[in-house]
Amino acid sequence: MPTIVFIQQDGTRREVQVPVGHTVMEAAVDNGVRGVLAECGGACACATCHAYVDQAWLPKLRPMEDMEDAMLDTAVDRRPNSRLTCQIEVTPELDGLLVTVAQNGN
Repeated sequence: MPTIVFIQQDGTRREVQVPVGHTVMEAAVDNGVRGVLAECGGACACATCHAYVDQAWLPKLRPMEDMEDAMLDTAVDRRPNSRLTCQIEVTPELDGLLVTVAQNGN
């Protein structure tokens, strides 16, 4: 199982194992990662699963679709490496993915 590394807002590092096919958001919610609210449950409709993907990992992700891009425009402190974790499907190639949780209204 791939491992996803979360840096929570307080700087705490959390490493969680995630089944292939799950999303990074599901991994965060299932493992109690603080700051990933996921209010819409993964429907790409709220931006409360916003995180910053470490630059080295961006080329390994699927390109952002228009819906995600539009939703990120509503997120607090959008950056060039911002992604919605509900839109990142875990694959074996993402083993070690590093994401920093953004300020998601909590």
